[in-house]
Amino acid sequence: MTQLLDELYNIVGREHVYSAYSDRYCYTYDASFCTVQSGNLPAFIVHPGSVEEVSQLMQLANREKIPVIPRGAGSNVSGGTIPVRDCMVMVLTRLNRILEIDSRNLVAVVEPGVVTGVFQQEVEKLGLFYPPDPASLPFSTLGGNAAECAGGPRGVKYGVTRDYVLGLQVVLPDGQIVETGGRTLKNVAGYDLTRLFVGSEGTLGIITRITLRLIPLPEAKQTMLAVYDSVDGAAETVAAVISAGIIPATLEFLDQVYIKNIEEYAHVGFPLDAAAVLLIEVDGDPAVIEKQVVKIEKICRQQGATQVRVARTSQEAGDLWQARRAAFGALARLKPTVIGEDATVPRTNLPEMVKRIRRIAEEFDVLIAVVGHAGDGNLHATFLCDERDQEEMARVDQAIAAVINAALALQGTVSGEHGIGRMKSGFLARQLGPAALGLMRNIKRTLDPNNILNPAVMFGEGQE
Repeated sequence: MTQLLDELYNIVGREHVYSAYSDRYCYTYDASFCTVQSGNLPAFIVHPGSVEEVSQLMQLANREKIPVIPRGAGSNVSGGTIPVRDCMVMVLTRLNRILEIDSRNLVAVVEPGVVTGVFQQEVEKLGLFYPPDPASLPFSTLGGNAAECAGGPRGVKYGVTRDYVLGLQVVLPDGQIVETGGRTLKNVAGYDLTRLFVGSEGTLGIITRITLRLIPLPEAKQTMLAVYDSVDGAAETVAAVISAGIIPATLEFLDQVYIKNIEEYAHVGFPLDAAAVLLIEVDGDPAVIEKQVVKIEKICRQQGATQVRVARTSQEAGDLWQARRAAFGALARLKPTVIGEDATVPRTNLPEMVKRIRRIAEEFDVLIAVVGHAGDGNLHATFLCDERDQEEMARVDQAIAAVINAALALQGTVSGEHGIGRMKSGFLARQLGPAALGLMRNIKRTLDPNNILNPAVMFGEGQE
């Protein structure tokens, strides 16, 4: 142990290595429901400050067969940064520079520790736009966003993180540094290694630099709130808006449980007697927006909206979105344990998925709140429970499995944006089948033969 510590000190400096029990314990959890088993503490917490240091750390870890858990802000909700016993947690937040913003070519180069919201603010000062907007953007990092292929409300119109990553610098498990992609929109030179690493959840390599695509900042935007006394009416509206040829920047669904708790928490004017609301935003040319708002309001009313409110000021719109981003945390007032799933279906199947979630909640006597990026079919069935109640948790486990099976039956996916992590590793085979899952495991073995990078993530412990 002493020799290893000395080597770590030589690589990153003594002040960037934590080995005290209290420090190590602080890295035993992330934003997910997952927790480490008793005694499974990391051995070291290291904070490298350069790609060269990351490379040296990986060479050391590979030589000594030390598991490495890459970590940014720890905001993921799928258990992707939960440590294993005697591992090295590699925290990348010191790599936090915006290296370049190229306004002429609409490209930016950043390090992985750059906070997503900070980056968005910087590019918007130049009239540019980076659309991916996970709910955690005030504190999540771009490296974590890339590793998880984070989404967000704007995914319906603009896509997710992978749609904006042009290239990467990645340190492999053996310490090699590789460059993927480039700065051009068109690039078909060999296999698409960039997309291989985006969404790989820290299991194949450690991202140390990201080249991102930017777009012009939309001229204007308008936010609307549609209120329903029927969950089905709100769900049907989502499909009707898209079918009418309108692609909003965002189209968010919140059920009554979320409405009540957000309003009591944030006081933004959500009607407490509503069964569901839709939060809709359109952006682009002001004249086009005006026409879209009229069309969307008409569709909402046709589908049973009791009221449609258009935000009068940017402050009012900002308050609505701030409340939406606080939705998950607001529910913690109801139950001590909050488990957010992100099963996703084709948006035309959204109304049926909402109905099935409601039936599952009744069948297993579990409180399930529903919020989601409904415009792209991404629903967050949120299970409110108490992990100290073993009987209740048994029902919750059954209900989670039922929700995931329902999504798969409706041609959906087990995860739309949160990733597999530890929490969904048992469900991955249900979606992929043995051949595809075997191919993924072979890729993992090829790049990481000693299975040191995030060894319990994606496939489950001991299943690589």
